[in-house]
Amino acid sequence: MQDQLKVALIQSNLVWENPKQNRKNFEEKMESISNGVDVIVLPEMFSTGFTMKPEQVAETMDGKTVVWMQNQALKTGAAIVGSLVISEAGNYYNRLLFVEPSGNITIYDKRHTFTLAGEDKVYTAGKQKVIIDYKGWKICPMVCYDLRFPVWARNVENYDVLLYVANWPKARILAWDTLLKARAIENMSYVVGVNRVGLDGTQIEYSGNSAVYDVLGTDISAIRPNKEQIDVVSLERNHINFYRNKLKFLDDKDAFSLK
Repeated sequence: MQDQLKVALIQSNLVWENPKQNRKNFEEKMESISNGVDVIVLPEMFSTGFTMKPEQVAETMDGKTVVWMQNQALKTGAAIVGSLVISEAGNYYNRLLFVEPSGNITIYDKRHTFTLAGEDKVYTAGKQKVIIDYKGWKICPMVCYDLRFPVWARNVENYDVLLYVANWPKARILAWDTLLKARAIENMSYVVGVNRVGLDGTQIEYSGNSAVYDVLGTDISAIRPNKEQIDVVSLERNHINFYRNKLKFLDDKDAFSLK
């Protein structure tokens, strides 16, 4: 078990529906990250942008981007995290992959498909909440629109890190900032949020606002809006333990069940 988890956030523009170029761009960015990082986080649909045309870009679980993620994890010695368009059993998924240096892959299919953009019409929603145990840290991965649904993220598993990858538009960025902070405070957990920047193929603008919040809701990252940037943030287990033991807010949480 590690007392510290070093997480690299890559806030980047994305080339519209061009997996090959996006893989190349992210590979170059990863080369600038120093050794000793445990997890590297990419945005939602990092290989394509937030496309509603999965039939044009979808890959399988043995496709080029998944293999690339495995190679990059081995090369960097860090787990690589991001979502991409996956085709499986006749369905399309906005699927987050947590790829470890060992090659092991944990998947999370986005639970809340974004109806405003018609994501629910072309992508199949996931049904399973996932907790990843990596280097002794419990990580709960989620995707973009999931952020608006606090019950789904509620910390009933005693996780340490709540992680969101996103293509969250600039027009509603106040909600992104506010809800990331709220999820950290209410769950007494670190919250990592990685969002893209730039314009997508439908001319929607993204400002990034990637961040890391500690259990008190303080932003401890150095990333600034509207530009490509990489930031490495150290998460401290002592910080979690101290405030959970001192404040004990999670002991008073309500019991509930999800359907």
